[in-house]
Amino acid sequence: MSCANSTLNTREFVADGFNLPEARSNVVWFDHDTLLLMSPLGPNMATNTGLPRTVRLWRRGTDPLAASVIFETKEDYLGVGAQVDRDAPEERVWFVEKPGLIDINFWMGDRSGARTRIDVPSDANIWVHGDWLVVKLRTAWIPASEGFEPDSVIGIPFGAFLAGHRHFTKLFEPAKRRALQTMSWAGDRLILSILDNLDPAFEALTPSEGAWTRETLPGLPKNGSAHVWPFDTEEDESNGGLLAIAHDPLTPPSLFLLEPKAPAVLLKQAPRAFDPAGLAVSRHEATSSDGVAIPYVQVGPPGETGNAPVHLYGYGGFGISMPRFYNAALGKLWLERGGTCVITHLRGGGEFGTDWHDVGRREGKRLSHDDFAAIAADLVARGVTRPERIAAEGGSNGGLLIANMMTRYPERFGALLCAVAVIDMRRSKKLLVGNVGIDEYGDPDKPEDWAFLSEISAYHVAAPGRPYPPILLTTSRADDRVHPAHARKMAAKLQAMGYDAYFYEPATGGHSDGKDNGERAALQALNYNFLRRAIGWDTDDSVPS
Repeated sequence: MSCANSTLNTREFVADGFNLPEARSNVVWFDHDTLLLMSPLGPNMATNTGLPRTVRLWRRGTDPLAASVIFETKEDYLGVGAQVDRDAPEERVWFVEKPGLIDINFWMGDRSGARTRIDVPSDANIWVHGDWLVVKLRTAWIPASEGFEPDSVIGIPFGAFLAGHRHFTKLFEPAKRRALQTMSWAGDRLILSILDNLDPAFEALTPSEGAWTRETLPGLPKNGSAHVWPFDTEEDESNGGLLAIAHDPLTPPSLFLLEPKAPAVLLKQAPRAFDPAGLAVSRHEATSSDGVAIPYVQVGPPGETGNAPVHLYGYGGFGISMPRFYNAALGKLWLERGGTCVITHLRGGGEFGTDWHDVGRREGKRLSHDDFAAIAADLVARGVTRPERIAAEGGSNGGLLIANMMTRYPERFGALLCAVAVIDMRRSKKLLVGNVGIDEYGDPDKPEDWAFLSEISAYHVAAPGRPYPPILLTTSRADDRVHPAHARKMAAKLQAMGYDAYFYEPATGGHSDGKDNGERAALQALNYNFLRRAIGWDTDDSVPS
């Protein structure tokens, strides 16, 4: 990896730049000749998970492995990070350490190391801008006389907070199926990105000593998905301008400029990758195993034929929300040819806040899988399709979902695509960065956790003589997040039991679809051709050559 500045006239890296061997490293510019280095390279520099354990001050022209350590965490924590606060009146460095996936400790310091730990709940997140501290809560907190509920956002002058004051102002109040997704500062405005019953909404808050002023950002589509970020990279240069990307399953991404007190301006739209004529987007809900309504979005020809070839996608984990996005590959290879695509919003995700995530993790991961199976059943009950015409796909945590569809609900699917998947839950924490998933899944070394993990460890549950649908398991030899052993072992076991199981493992690509567009296109064509043929949708005029 190279972190050197390049000169504009020669377009070459400077000779005495910063260079590191390949590793799970990260760097932050401290000044022209100094970096903050987070790297597992070197003795005792990695946590048990293999992530960086220290922050080092690395000066130009020196050996990175000899750089002085200015912050370190425990070996059994997940890792550390650092950021230079360029808006502070004096030198300020933020250090973070992660005891687990959910908890995070914030420290304030300088080039000599951490000085002050920020006294907020360990599962809260913070943003400091100028003299303002903003806190997003995950669980309830009573910092003074007033308490705040989970998923609230609260603010206070940072100087007052450091002086011991704890009288916060509530900036965002969650509601049923209304949850904050992200926050960022743009100039003197705090931008809130919200999902309101799955529809994107954006608010801009301007701080003051009294009530903060609030405005809704106008001009962005109300349906689909949208992402907003500051136009300027340097806060002291910003006038509060924003850029936004908005799209939906039938509309390609559009780039907007949003300046304060001005209507949104469309700057550019991506070309259409497929013909949306005759296609419609509709929203539905399925009833899961415990009676909870699980939303999903359907895209395809309107009407119920009872025989639609359905592509069903799910994830349901780590508090990650599934956007209703424009998928060029699926649009061209599935929708344009008469198929139907479905995006699911399973528990374990972040669409509706902390509770939605928590219900679908650890013991509740089984419920997240039940949600997906319920949606497959609902598509049949509504007359959209038949089980053998449903092709389901998921990757990573979504690959665990798909593997469980095979072992727990095989009769509801015609074909399965399981990508870069977590499958062997007994050994998952021992493979690469598997420790990261303990908060999400549980600890298989604890008998009380293995009791529920064993039920969703598809590698152990898979048995002969079951009606398993055809499955394609894909991984990458270069995946440094989920070890390819998961997919290798599962494919080998299924094949040994005589099932219709296929396996694909390229040499490159990491935890993704490939290292470049060529590899991604080839893998997507392979995946969708497999699914199409496996569900019997393989007529000459509908299958790409």
